Amino acid sequence: MYILITSVILIFLNLYAASTMRNLIFQGKKTSLDDKVQLISSTMEELPYMTAETAGEVLTQMNSLNVTRILLTDANGTVIYDSIDDNSAAGKTALLPEVVLALEGNDVFYSRYTGGVLESRASAPLLRSEQLVGSIYLMEYDTNQGSLIQALQKNILWISLLLEGAVILFSFIFSEIFSHRMREIFASIRIIREGDYSHKLKIRGSDELTGLALEFNDLTARLQESEERRRQFVSDASHELKTPLSSIKLLSDSILQNPMDMETVLEFVQDIGNEADRLTRMTQKLLYLTKMDAEQLDDHEIADIHETAKKVLRMLEPVAKLHNITMVCNTQPNATVLVMEDDLYQILFNLVENGIKYNKPNGKLTLDLQRLHGDWVLTVTDTGVGIPSDAIDHIFERFYRVDKARSRQAGGSGLGLSIVHGMVTRNGGKIDVLQPETGGSSFVVVFPAFDLEVDGLWLEE
Repeated sequence: MYILITSVILIFLNLYAASTMRNLIFQGKKTSLDDKVQLISSTMEELPYMTAETAGEVLTQMNSLNVTRILLTDANGTVIYDSIDDNSAAGKTALLPEVVLALEGNDVFYSRYTGGVLESRASAPLLRSEQLVGSIYLMEYDTNQGSLIQALQKNILWISLLLEGAVILFSFIFSEIFSHRMREIFASIRIIREGDYSHKLKIRGSDELTGLALEFNDLTARLQESEERRRQFVSDASHELKTPLSSIKLLSDSILQNPMDMETVLEFVQDIGNEADRLTRMTQKLLYLTKMDAEQLDDHEIADIHETAKKVLRMLEPVAKLHNITMVCNTQPNATVLVMEDDLYQILFNLVENGIKYNKPNGKLTLDLQRLHGDWVLTVTDTGVGIPSDAIDHIFERFYRVDKARSRQAGGSGLGLSIVHGMVTRNGGKIDVLQPETGGSSFVVVFPAFDLEVDGLWLEE
């Protein structure tokens, strides 16, 4: 489309250039004939009277005029002098349009190009003492100027043809390059469709197709990353689900294949129930992660971190006493944030539960809440063994566990912190993990504050 528009513009530019040059030639010819008419007019005005003889003598001496024909008429249009055919038109009435217009007091100029000849005509009234006494008519056939116009038109034609040829050639080259690059893109799309997300487009340049290739490569990189995470998730989920299923299978086979007393059978059945509960918890967490990935959070609630933290600590107090863990809550009232209250409860519950389960015997767990500028910063710190530096970047990944043996013993599945991270993120917050100098681990959750106080008055929820 752009090439077609360019081609049309070039044609119009060439035509405009040719028209301009021809107009300049016509203007030059008009000036030349006007000057000659004025010269003859001023000369005729000096004669006491005009006759064929006197006019012929005067005009014959003007050899520099170089015109093809000169007509001199009286006020009635009768020819007094004709420079061609031995003054054969003398005494006849000149019916030429230029002469008629000149006798009406008009200056006339007319020019046309045809057949390689530039034909120009000019006429003007002849005045004496501001009285009309006749008219002057000049006609000129200029083959030199005609040849110039003809040569100009030929040059313009050849230039137009060359430009059109160049445009067509450029169009073909551009089309071939564009088609080749598009074929590469389509081929890459087919490769990606087959599942090879590692394929990359290699298109050089700085045009729109290059930008498309970069976006395509970025998309394939994201697809590859998502595919790797999916495969890892499937692998981890299969491995994690396999363990309790294998235990259930082994225990049930042992009951069926080996004779044992009722007390042993009940012990095996209890173990089967524990493994089933573990499998149920893991399945629920997987379903919750899937639901959380699919849902978009549209609604929010006004939740108080202080009140929610008290509920969580009250719920987990028996577990803390069982492990001899001291819990300290340094929170303050009216710490309101705009989040889903169930999500906030689940976030605090998981962090506190982890702080209890992975703490040292007779350890301590602290909840600190501070207002920092426009945010509420909640810190959950324990005195456990801490998290190795190389594990911090992976701590929120699904199924990632720092100590698999200890996590399995504690009933962990490697999904809790991943769920916490997803909840915090989808509620507009941020979560990070730190390593205190005193040991243990510290999880920091930041939510934008949502103040209920307006002009010194507390709004009612």
